[in-house]
Amino acid sequence: MNRQAFGNSGDPGATTMMTVEGMRRGLARRKVLDQVFVLIGLVVMLACLMILAVLFIDLVRDGWERFTWDFFTHFASRHAERAGILAAWVGTTLIMVVTAVCAVPIGVAAAIYLEEYAPKNWMTAIIEINVTNLAGVPSIVFGLLALGLFVYQFDLGQSIAAAGLTLALLILPIVIVATREAIRSVPNAIREAAYGLGATRWEVTKDHVLPYSTGGILTGMILGLSRAIGETAPIITIGALSFIAFLPESPFKSEFPFISFGWLNDPFTAMPIQMFNWVSRPDQAFQANAAAAGAILLGMTLIMNGVAIWIRYRFRKKISW
Repeated sequence: MNRQAFGNSGDPGATTMMTVEGMRRGLARRKVLDQVFVLIGLVVMLACLMILAVLFIDLVRDGWERFTWDFFTHFASRHAERAGILAAWVGTTLIMVVTAVCAVPIGVAAAIYLEEYAPKNWMTAIIEINVTNLAGVPSIVFGLLALGLFVYQFDLGQSIAAAGLTLALLILPIVIVATREAIRSVPNAIREAAYGLGATRWEVTKDHVLPYSTGGILTGMILGLSRAIGETAPIITIGALSFIAFLPESPFKSEFPFISFGWLNDPFTAMPIQMFNWVSRPDQAFQANAAAAGAILLGMTLIMNGVAIWIRYRFRKKISW
């Protein structure tokens, strides 16, 4: 009996020493594996950053001569030296405004409902699975959906509103997933303490959960918009113009109520569409225009991602669990 309890040696001290030695070897092996994993992750990250830097530098080098004020303030032209991106960057900006206004409130509200209010049953599980799967659907599918729904069924035509709603559908699953992850990061102890003091579910969500998860929510929102700003397939599908020499109606007016929504029904172009148009031309000068536009678009995306990182850092500094 004792021999079975203490091992073949019959010495409990020796068995304990062997157990401790085995634990040390196991911990040492795990530390080595952890360091290897960190090293591999660092190498992969640096390789990706190097590829991105090479791409950005190559675009800047090819389009360096086009980085002038005229390039930002001129419309597209048949002559490469006169062509600019005015209509493209204005159209991209207005589309992003519509996308953010539509996707962010709905996405955040859906995430709050799924995390804080929805019952844990089969219906909720199906919704969660479908939201996660939608985040991986090819963008052309959203374009085809928007073509039948927004362009023809709702009769929005080839307009800024249709483009903004299309990209809002595209990034909605991203916003929902990112918001849910941010809400999950809030410790349950904070919720329980608030409930213990008599707070309602909405008060707990509004006064405790959302303030602590704001950084993650804003990060997910900006990352979603960073994806939308470079999408080409959906807006080509709904009929974006490849050549346009006018601007949409201004959102601001000189008379009351000083705001106009007529621009939502105007035709548009966008930075990816303008780049696609220039790249398809054989003239080398248009290739330089496309490279300059690509560098500007990539710079806009990097700035948006940088803002997301800064916002997350600022909000995390204010959090003390």
